[in-house]
Amino acid sequence: MDSHSLPGPDDIIRRILPNGIVVLVRPNPGSLSVVISGYLNAGAVSEPDDKLGLSGFTALALMRGTAKRDFQQIYEALESNGASMGIDGGTHTSGFYGHALAEDLDLLTGTLAETIRHPVFPSDQVERLRDQLLTGLAIRAQDTAEVASLTFDELVYAGHPYSRSEDGNPETIRSITREDLVAFQEKHFGPRGMVISIVGGVDPERAVDSIVRTLGDWENPAQPTPPELPALKPLRETISRQVNIPGKSEADVIMGVAGPPRKSPDFLAASLGNNILGQFGMYGRIGESVRERSGLAYHASSSLSGGIGPGPWLFIAGVNPNNLDKTIALIKQEVARFISEPVTSEELADSQSNYIGRLPLSLESNGGVAAALLNLERYELGLDYYLRYAELINAVTPAEILETAQRYLNPDCLAIATAGTFEASK
Repeated sequence: MDSHSLPGPDDIIRRILPNGIVVLVRPNPGSLSVVISGYLNAGAVSEPDDKLGLSGFTALALMRGTAKRDFQQIYEALESNGASMGIDGGTHTSGFYGHALAEDLDLLTGTLAETIRHPVFPSDQVERLRDQLLTGLAIRAQDTAEVASLTFDELVYAGHPYSRSEDGNPETIRSITREDLVAFQEKHFGPRGMVISIVGGVDPERAVDSIVRTLGDWENPAQPTPPELPALKPLRETISRQVNIPGKSEADVIMGVAGPPRKSPDFLAASLGNNILGQFGMYGRIGESVRERSGLAYHASSSLSGGIGPGPWLFIAGVNPNNLDKTIALIKQEVARFISEPVTSEELADSQSNYIGRLPLSLESNGGVAAALLNLERYELGLDYYLRYAELINAVTPAEILETAQRYLNPDCLAIATAGTFEASK
């Protein structure tokens, strides 16, 4: 891997504006385009229980009209120049992403500033968006994987903000008023905690100047500090819930626990271990055991999310309902083996090579680099992180993976959520 092609302190420009906005720029002189990506400290963790989905609703409504332009005018200005931009909600933050020709950077920064600072939430657009959100929720309610995921969150994160659906539910989406959207934007959208990444064929100082001109004078004295996440109690036993959805031939099962936050010192060991357990090749040991060798599942894998807080460590399978119990038992067996004996040196070497080899691939596009820069800032990894990445990955040992696995996983203490058509819903 050529370290000269990786982003680092020598070619990442980082500026903190007086109002707190962090701007990260990495020029790509050979590119004719530019990407702007970032986030604001306005997420679902700040919603009240009776207004679930408010953060995402607000974020999606920002581009539906401003004090200067209506919905159609905003999009026509972007599309006529071959540009695009979107804003969406998330757990801790609201994110944005835009793409344009490098010469049109000011179009992106101007549109971003106008929509996040001066939205007017036109009533007709709010209702149109509400209908779209309700349609999405109706579709979600019939999706076995989505329902299993929501149910898993309710089990493993009981009493924690992560137990709540970021998209809300039909009752809360119907209850959200235009005034709620206005109030959420006015209170939570502001410069503190905002991070902007710009990558492409632009001069770094020109890029920073474009942000200064459009967002440098933005202030919001009402903007609160993001809420602290409460401590999460680990599972002391296996808890299960089955949701019956009529008319489905396939059932989805999601099992697991809360894993390490991204900033946890043991995250890389957990991630490499998870790659071996249910990702690498034909979805790791779980894919080999459950799908390839036993033929019990249409798909079987694992995932580890990381994130600001304790993201889920999941074991996932799509099965014929008749094979559900056998599949769960096999996954438990693989988890038990994973915490009982170290991974082999060959498994770890393959996983390490996989991680190191795919890093440059993730950084081939302006968008990939922009996302990577945001991760540096969000998780305080340091501007030299990608230069150190191979060394960090290769330093992880089988013993470290085993110790980390034992810290988080226990086959007798899992949340198990299933959704599909069953003879009797448990």
